[in-house]
Amino acid sequence: MPTPPAIVERAEQPYVSIAKTVTMQTIAEIADRIPEIFGWLSARGVEPAGAPFFRYNVIDMERELQMEAGFPVSVAMEGEGDIQAGVLPAGRYATLTHVGHPDELVDVTAGLLSWATEQGLRWDVAESDRGDRWGCRLEFYKTNPAVEPDMNKWETELAFRLAD
Repeated sequence: MPTPPAIVERAEQPYVSIAKTVTMQTIAEIADRIPEIFGWLSARGVEPAGAPFFRYNVIDMERELQMEAGFPVSVAMEGEGDIQAGVLPAGRYATLTHVGHPDELVDVTAGLLSWATEQGLRWDVAESDRGDRWGCRLEFYKTNPAVEPDMNKWETELAFRLAD
């Protein structure tokens, strides 16, 4: 069960990531690169400033998703090769935390989207010819699979930026 949704202010957050266009069936292609990003940070003596995340930049569930997998960092960095640097924008975000299997996130996300509609909130999202272009839509994976292999116990935080 997810926690009740809440609205929080988030500060700007530097991060590093790998971007890829995937489908719902090929999300593993980007998820499987999280250890590579962690290794790249470790080789530079940099500790992540938080849990790994997926950032959904453009979503067309029927066709493709333009995504990033990354880690927040304490200070801005330069990217290299496939690793790019960026900044998650500050703003008001609707958030909730889900404890359970990642396969349940589609329904949990639908619940957050419905809650926002019921509250009269507007997302930072615009339609494009490639799908819905989000200002910032995040899933933070707070559970380390090496520590807790049971996916039914994983903790995932959703944080979707609201329109001002």
